[in-house]
Amino acid sequence: MIPAALSRRSQELAAARVPFVTATVVRAQSPTSVEAGNVALVLGDGTIEGFVGGTCAEQSVRAYSLLALERGEAVLLRVLPGAGEGEAAPEGTEVATEAGAVTVRNPCLSGGAIEVFLEPTPPAPRVLIVGDTPIAAAFGRIGAELGLEVVPMTEDGAHPAGDELAVVVAAHGRDELDALRRGVESGVPYVGLVASAKRGAGVLEDLRAEGVAEELLERIDVPAGIPIGSRNAGEIALSILAKVVEVRHAGDRPEGRPASVPPAPLAVDPVCGMTVAAVASTPSLERDGETFYFCCEGCKAEFEARDEHAPVAG
Repeated sequence: MIPAALSRRSQELAAARVPFVTATVVRAQSPTSVEAGNVALVLGDGTIEGFVGGTCAEQSVRAYSLLALERGEAVLLRVLPGAGEGEAAPEGTEVATEAGAVTVRNPCLSGGAIEVFLEPTPPAPRVLIVGDTPIAAAFGRIGAELGLEVVPMTEDGAHPAGDELAVVVAAHGRDELDALRRGVESGVPYVGLVASAKRGAGVLEDLRAEGVAEELLERIDVPAGIPIGSRNAGEIALSILAKVVEVRHAGDRPEGRPASVPPAPLAVDPVCGMTVAAVASTPSLERDGETFYFCCEGCKAEFEARDEHAPVAG
C-alpha cells in the first residue's frame, strides 16, 4: 500500500499536471534491500521519491520508468542479478521483452531478483472549451468521464499553449474569432467550431479577412464533430468528443504521451552495459565533448581509470 505521504504527493503532482510514475515492488527475492509493497514516485526529470532498492536497482527503475512515461504504458520490470547471457548480450542490457513486461540483468545487484510494477500517470489531455452554452456544459461533463481535463477558455483565463489536445468553440457567435485564431496558430491538434455549415463558412471568411493563412483555416473542423444525427446538446457534445478521441489516438506522438511528456533520455553505461537514465542525478562525466552516464560511482571510476591508462596517440 502506498504510504500516506506519497499518496498526498501523487495527488499534488496530478493536480499540477506533472507527469510521474508510481513504482511498486511486487516481488523481492532474498537477499534484497527492499520488500514487496515498497513504493516510490519517479518524476520526469528522474527524481525518485520513496525507496525501491539500492543504487543499481534504482537506476533500472529510473530508466524504465521514464520509458514507461514516454510510451504511456504500464510495464512490469524484472531486475535479475548477475551477468548477461553470453557475449552478445552485455551485462545489464535488456535481455527479454514481452507484452507488458521487460527483463534486465543488473551486474551490481546485491542479491535476489526484484519485480517492480511501473504505472505512468501523464497529465490528463487538456481541452479548452469556449462558450457558456448547454453544449459546452455537456461537453465538460462527458469529457471528464473520458479522462479529459476540460478547461474554460476565457479572456482572462486559459489560452492555448500548444500542449492542449483540442480547442472547441461552442459559443453561438460570441468570442469565436480570437479563440479559433489562437487555436490554429498555437498548433493544437484539433480545433472545432459548433456552427452550421453556412454560418461556419461565414466565420472562416471573417478569419480569412483578418489575415489567417489558408492552411490554418483548413484545420478548423466545422461543423465540429462526427455526423451522427445529433439533435440535442448532449448528442452534439458526444459527436465532438468522438472526433477529439479519434484525434487523440491518431496523432504522431507515441500512444498516450502528451506533448508535455518528452522522449525518455536513456544512455548505456560504457563499463557494465546497463541502460540508465541520462539525467542530472545519474553519475556522469565528459570526455572529448561527449557525456557518459554510469549506473554507479564504481563504474564511473573504472571508466576514468581506463582513460588514464589509455595509450597516447602520436
